[in-house]
Amino acid sequence: MLLPYWLKNYKKSQFNGDLVAGIIVAVVLVPQSMAYGLLAGLPPEVALYSSVLPLLLYAAFGSSRTLAVGPVGLMSLMTGATLIELDISSVNEMVSTAHTLALLVGVILLMMRAARLGAVINFLSHPVISGFISASAIIIALSQIKHILGLSLPRGTPAYETTYNILTQIPQSNISTSLIGVSSLFLLWWFKSPLVSVLKKCKITDSVIQLASKSGPLVAVAIGTYLVYTLSLNTQYQVSIIGHIPAGLPEFILPNLDPNLIKLLLPNALLIAIIGYLESVSIAKSMASQKRQKIDSNKELIGLGTANIASAISGGYPVAGGFGRSMVNFSAGANSPLASIITACLVGITLVALTPLFFYLPKATLGAIIVLAVLPLIDIHSFKHALSYDKTDAFSLLITFFTVLIIDVETGIIAGVVISIGLYLHRSSQPHIAIVGQVGDTEHYRNIDRHQVKTDKHILAIRVDENLYFANTNYLEDTIMRLVADDKEINHVVLICSSISVVDTSALESLGDILYGLETAGVKLHLAEIKGPVMDKLKETDFIKRIGEESIFLSTHHAMCSLKGRTN
Repeated sequence: MLLPYWLKNYKKSQFNGDLVAGIIVAVVLVPQSMAYGLLAGLPPEVALYSSVLPLLLYAAFGSSRTLAVGPVGLMSLMTGATLIELDISSVNEMVSTAHTLALLVGVILLMMRAARLGAVINFLSHPVISGFISASAIIIALSQIKHILGLSLPRGTPAYETTYNILTQIPQSNISTSLIGVSSLFLLWWFKSPLVSVLKKCKITDSVIQLASKSGPLVAVAIGTYLVYTLSLNTQYQVSIIGHIPAGLPEFILPNLDPNLIKLLLPNALLIAIIGYLESVSIAKSMASQKRQKIDSNKELIGLGTANIASAISGGYPVAGGFGRSMVNFSAGANSPLASIITACLVGITLVALTPLFFYLPKATLGAIIVLAVLPLIDIHSFKHALSYDKTDAFSLLITFFTVLIIDVETGIIAGVVISIGLYLHRSSQPHIAIVGQVGDTEHYRNIDRHQVKTDKHILAIRVDENLYFANTNYLEDTIMRLVADDKEINHVVLICSSISVVDTSALESLGDILYGLETAGVKLHLAEIKGPVMDKLKETDFIKRIGEESIFLSTHHAMCSLKGRTN
């Protein structure tokens, strides 16, 4: 039998950490899952179903030891937005569509693995991801205000419209609901920081502090449910509650495979798959680096793909790795995916035996849980850092941020991808080109604008700090011809290729044009420090025959010494 990689070398000493982490994450996951189900516009049991089998499948096939997979804010937001786009009003149809969406997400991830597209994470820069997640966190938080205050607001509106509706309808807030919602916010905040300080002063053990600080959502759920039940707030004061949650483990189902539905869902499923993968791998790599572990991006595609398919066939919706729960899992001492298996078992026990306890659970409490869970995702630090270091990165962050806020999540993702690629093309289309000279009597050659160097008036030595491809060849050609035209004493041009790893067909043709242009002007072109793989390809071309092997040098110093002899 083929065992998961982590189980082969599992040690008994790791079990206590996995057990504690599994219990703590379950305490967080149960109320948080129901809250995210509310965000997606789905019944709470659908979110709970997404928290059992997917965890087991990821534990078997994923590469992270501590990533906590399940319903998350961003995936829930995008799932809800997809259902709104399709204008589905029937709850049963919404649930069925969510199953199909999860199946498509899983299949797309597995197809990405088959095509070895794990490196897709590189197409979105960190500032773009930060802007996207920050804006999404604000949208998620705003969407829950209606539950916290007991307002009736439309779903799926842009952030500015939601804000306007909240401000204009605050006078119509349900007082009882607002008291529960605001009190829940305060209670959750108190558990996050002040309680920890109190317990540390009392010299309580770290494991107890960890469990206590993470039990805030469960305590808020218990208090809110008790108040609604004992005071009949749902009937006397119209406090909205969760209601009946079917008891029992999820049944295996076959999602709706209607071709028309799949065609409608496919674009959104692709975006959800990519974003869920990006979010999960980013979190997994962040935690793995702290323990000197490695994350296999392609293996993550298998783990997340099978987890989403498992969610689809067990009555759930798209899942991914969650930042908050993963950090709880990590800091609680999880050593392996066994912690997630323990969490899944506890959620299963909750579904079998404890669902009647959540009947009177107020939606205001769940809204408060979501708000406190997503607020840490608003990343102001990244914007400040980008603004001080590279204003173009700060610009891309802001564009992505405001596109998500003003238009929608999907457009924001597309804008982020376009901006990331556009910035790369812009930067590489005008590469840094340095005129270099000799440092003292050494064999080192450096930029004349940065160092005290010696140059030869008959030799122009320039270094290109970028690969040569179709987007920057004209810039290189224009720069060389301009420098030669401005200085009539130049007889030789040495192109230093130490930073060039690729020369595409367009660049090769441009080098030929440079060679011809220089020869016409009575100037000889030379190459120095060409990398082996580049030279292997150039040897098969007419360009090498035209320039001549005597004009190709292993080092810049060799080129300069040889050419000085020719100019004297």
